[in-house]
Amino acid sequence: MNEIVSREQSAEVVEVPAPMGPTGRPMPDLPEIQPRLEHGPARIMSMCNQKGGVGKTTSTINLGAALAEAGRKTLLVDFDPQGALSVGLGFNPHDMDLTVYNLLTSRDVTVHDVLLKTDVPDLDLLPSNIDLSAAEVQLVNEVAREQILASALRPIIADYDYVLIDCQPSLGLLTVNALTASQGVIIPLECEFFALRGVALLMDTIEKVRERLNPSLALEGILATMYDSRTLHSREVLSRVVEAFGDGVFHTVIARTIKFPETTVAGEPITTYASSSGGAEAYRQLAREIIAREV
Repeated sequence: MNEIVSREQSAEVVEVPAPMGPTGRPMPDLPEIQPRLEHGPARIMSMCNQKGGVGKTTSTINLGAALAEAGRKTLLVDFDPQGALSVGLGFNPHDMDLTVYNLLTSRDVTVHDVLLKTDVPDLDLLPSNIDLSAAEVQLVNEVAREQILASALRPIIADYDYVLIDCQPSLGLLTVNALTASQGVIIPLECEFFALRGVALLMDTIEKVRERLNPSLALEGILATMYDSRTLHSREVLSRVVEAFGDGVFHTVIARTIKFPETTVAGEPITTYASSSGGAEAYRQLAREIIAREV
């Protein structure tokens, strides 16, 4: 009898704990990505942080490319007058006759007039250039000025699975427009102490937009960027972010790599420029995290 019991016990399956991720939490077991037979309606997400140089544009390009690679039709909106998103996809902002600026300020320009196809299948772009810097002044006296971008995007929501808006590094009227048009906010956060200081102000702005303009707005997640596991400083900052925001922090962490500046020069996302690199795999992992939330 004891021999039978011991055999039964030895036959029990021992669960192997999930490996720990860089955020100090077990990595989730994400389901396989299932193809979509139909597209839309799009989930609109703003890539937002009033601090510059935290990886907003890099993350918009590469997350968009990873979502497109996973069969999700994706639109990128360059909402920064610097036009870095457009440049990062191989376009010259100075050669464009129509941009997001015209979409916001001209009643006879539609979103289809401005839309550009990129070299990545299922990835489209609404480009921008320095003209957009004049939009805030021109929109000040407009009725429902905070909702102009939302109205401009409405005709194409059914055509896409995701819309990613690359916001400028400020909390002005353009960023408020982006937040009013969005269901979610992704906050790229450089793993550096000074980057932490502005998060409280940004969260306050998000809360005000949610209360006054867009009740459906929610924090999609905080994305740790420019992470260097070799430095104590990076590890401490990441630990503090997870301590403060818990599950509001993505499990995916974007490590610092020379490949990202190279992709900007090449004018293509890292998923095609260096497909097997760690950076490309990180953005594919982030895409899987976001797709796993699909209902």
